[in-house]
Amino acid sequence: MTKTMGYRDWRWQALWWHHFFLLWTTIDGQTRYSIPEELKQGSVVGNLAKDLGLGLSDIFDRKLRVASEAGKQYFSVDAGKGELVVNDRIDREALCGQSASCVLPLQVVTENPLQLHRIEVEIKDINDNAPVFLTEEKSIKIAESTATGIRFPLETAQDLDVGSNSVKSYTLSKNDCFSISIKELPGNRKVPELVLEKSLDREKQSVHQFLLTALDGGNPVKTGTTQIIITVLDINDNVPTFKRPLYNVTVPENTNVGSILVRVEASDADEGVNGEIQYAFADHTPLSILSIFRLDSGTGEISLVGQLDYESSAMHEIDLTAKDKGVPEMEGHCRVQFAVIDINDNTPEVVLTSNPNPIREDDAPSGTVVALISARDLDSGDNGKVTLQLPKGSPFTLKPSFSNNYALVTSGPLDRESFSEYNIEITVIDSGSPPLSSKKTIQFSITDVNDNPPVFTQPSYSVYLKENGVPGSILYSVSASDLDSGENAKISYSILDSKVQDVSVSSYVYINSDNGSIYSMHSFDYEKLKVFQIQVQAKDQGSPSLSSNATVHVFILDQNDNAPAVIYPSSAAMGSLSHQRMPRSAKAGHLVTKVTAVDADSGHNAWISYKVSEATDASLFTVNLYTGEVRTKRAVSEQDDSSQRLLIEIKDDGEPVQSATVTVSILLEDGLHEPILDLRQKAVEPSKKTGRITLYLILSLASISVLSLVTFLILAVKCIRNSRSSASCCTRQSDCDDYKNPNRNLQLQLNTDGPIKYVEVLGGDMLSQSQSFRSCMSPCQSTVISL
Repeated sequence: MTKTMGYRDWRWQALWWHHFFLLWTTIDGQTRYSIPEELKQGSVVGNLAKDLGLGLSDIFDRKLRVASEAGKQYFSVDAGKGELVVNDRIDREALCGQSASCVLPLQVVTENPLQLHRIEVEIKDINDNAPVFLTEEKSIKIAESTATGIRFPLETAQDLDVGSNSVKSYTLSKNDCFSISIKELPGNRKVPELVLEKSLDREKQSVHQFLLTALDGGNPVKTGTTQIIITVLDINDNVPTFKRPLYNVTVPENTNVGSILVRVEASDADEGVNGEIQYAFADHTPLSILSIFRLDSGTGEISLVGQLDYESSAMHEIDLTAKDKGVPEMEGHCRVQFAVIDINDNTPEVVLTSNPNPIREDDAPSGTVVALISARDLDSGDNGKVTLQLPKGSPFTLKPSFSNNYALVTSGPLDRESFSEYNIEITVIDSGSPPLSSKKTIQFSITDVNDNPPVFTQPSYSVYLKENGVPGSILYSVSASDLDSGENAKISYSILDSKVQDVSVSSYVYINSDNGSIYSMHSFDYEKLKVFQIQVQAKDQGSPSLSSNATVHVFILDQNDNAPAVIYPSSAAMGSLSHQRMPRSAKAGHLVTKVTAVDADSGHNAWISYKVSEATDASLFTVNLYTGEVRTKRAVSEQDDSSQRLLIEIKDDGEPVQSATVTVSILLEDGLHEPILDLRQKAVEPSKKTGRITLYLILSLASISVLSLVTFLILAVKCIRNSRSSASCCTRQSDCDDYKNPNRNLQLQLNTDGPIKYVEVLGGDMLSQSQSFRSCMSPCQSTVISL
């Protein structure tokens, strides 16, 4: 026994090494290896890296991996050697059953670039299964009158191996009456038959027992046995006979359960109970057949009790017997073959071979491989032919490779700002009737590239700010947006350096870099600064970063923060009384004096009005509301006090009102009528001093007029030459230097009315009769001429 086992072990090792060193072959551009089943884990199948033309470094760099279409991962790749090795036990019978060919398709995926290789591993059968009889003994009843040469079919042995390792022959143990004969059937099937070689004599021997041995063609040979028990019966000498020894039936796989498929019929020449026939499945009929088919023992009708599936088994073979009720019992035999017709009952499906990685929007030109997919359908023929479709307008196409494998590639550039994520729905349709289809959604994202600069909500902003505000208060908040995402869309704000009145704009304002809020550094004074600009920059945090600019125009709004200032009488402006003299002979409307004040504010805040607040005699004097002229309301009488005192209040039109007062002391004197008459006469003939002043005024006016004309001509020529220049060429009222010299165009006025002669400086408000003319040299330069 020990020697026998050693011989078998040696034979097994020799067979294993023989299959292990089989060379791999390439068929139709595919790599194929052949290995025996039941190889130990870690056994080398072949040098996969070398056969695919890859270096050992490519295994790591290109992330080489192996996927099995069978579902279970039987193989793996040795990353250090590039060899394909066995990863798990491989049982050929479990994988392929009785199929003559057993091939495991594998998909080898490499990245950078993404490629798919298909290899096949053929699993060779080894003789690892012995023939097995389904029953341990077979009982046969034979009438003693049975003629020699009659054959009795015996149970065939089942061997899970295929080819030369399957059942090859049968032998019968030594006996005197029977021999064994092998009957060849279509499909290379061998059925043993028991042949009666010598007439039986029940009285001599009623029971015959011997062993039937099945031998396979392996090396070493494996065997299986079953016991044959022959019972010799008395005469019932006619065997039931089927009309046909073989019935061929085609059945669609979607046939309804309960349908009658075929009716077998046998006849017996005997009469009475010896001729009554009952049909039955053969003793060796497997349970898989019994769960699908039912045989009516009386009629011979075979009906369907289970569901047919072409993909599980395309052919079913059933052995039937027809037994009579005679003594001894006689039986006939036939075979029924059911060929299952494929129906399009399997939905095709799309299998994702490789998971798609995120794609940069600037790194996906037309033809970039996004994912590798395959399609499969378990049906056969046209029912298994599939077609893949993409939605119309999709920026992707399917590029076929081999054996229902495809590459999903781009058909144009991708833009993350248009679509940040794609859900590609792939439809697979088979060619059956009616066709079946399914859908598979492949999802992948587009990673952002910093290709969009920040954009402000508007290119320029106008801010109106009241003067005298609190330092640190918010002026305005600008906002910009960026179509990119992540760091590429994070925006920081800053103020570009520029000059405002020769001072950096950063000394006036600062900006919150995170939210774009602009704050004042100190309080603004309208009388010093009326308008300035801020250049704000929004920059993202991409690499490289992108930016854009916006202009913020800040307009300072005037507040009534200046009280009127008295400039005449000058003594009153200095804080003392103004002493004026007038004759007692003055009539109503006599001009006593004129109070003049200016206000540094602008607009309504600079409109000045005059009013007598207190007076020694309120009925004697009045002040003009707008000009400040103090005149008599009536003629002076002898009863009027010689010393009159007026308190004149000067108010602006702002909110709240600002005011100032001036006190005018008037002395009423007798005997001044002569000088007054002389003065009035001299007013007709101006004195030398008055004439000199008038001459100076005329010369000044002429000089300024000439200068203005020359300036206007120069500006006109410059504007023609630089029509597209950003400089301002205009003739208009100035908005520039007035910011530094607030609100007033001072006027010179020669007053000769009444006994007092003076040169008066007036503020040019809207109630004044003066006119201002400016020749604008630039937005912040002007020449002012006041008449």
